[in-house]
Amino acid sequence: MSTDIIDRLAGVEPGSPLDRLRRRRPDAREHAQRGYLALFPQDTGSDTGGGGAGEVSLVERYAVAAFVAGLHRDPASARHYDDLLAAHAPGLAAVVSAEVEAATTTGPYGIYPEGPLAAESVPGPVHRVGDRAALGDRLAAALEHAHLLVFRPREADPEALRALARAGWSTTGVVTLSQLVSFLTFQIRVVAGLRLLRTAQKGTRP
Repeated sequence: MSTDIIDRLAGVEPGSPLDRLRRRRPDAREHAQRGYLALFPQDTGSDTGGGGAGEVSLVERYAVAAFVAGLHRDPASARHYDDLLAAHAPGLAAVVSAEVEAATTTGPYGIYPEGPLAAESVPGPVHRVGDRAALGDRLAAALEHAHLLVFRPREADPEALRALARAGWSTTGVVTLSQLVSFLTFQIRVVAGLRLLRTAQKGTRP
């Protein structure tokens, strides 16, 4: 199996306290890595792989990943997926980077339906891509949906799914897209947490 991606992004060094900590949960560590490899296959001879093989191209996966990592504002993760996208689609990388700049905000936002939680509703921006021609309808819809899942998840409703279907996404492709966003959110949060632990450990050393 290839180098553990979470270790690499978090700067976990072999034999370090964080490495020993992660080794206490070998199954969790292995499953996270296998999830990454399933969604982002390392076989460069194929443009598909993992869940939804044939439904979501590798370039589409990297584009969504670069966009989502950029929205989360984790520099190491964003750079990793930016580099992967640039290696496979250099022209597209610049377009996605511009979309990140235009779409970055805080959150989460969302509107609750009428009821006891309605008072907690926080309206937020709805992102619409700026260069639809460069992205194509399919990828443009994917980035807009990813922005919804990152910042306004409580508003993910049947109409949001219908928008993906109108852009050419199959049911399997939509599931894979949702898995991508969910996995990236998990991965980036783990990386950020490990990085904070590493900083704290360095600060306690005599």
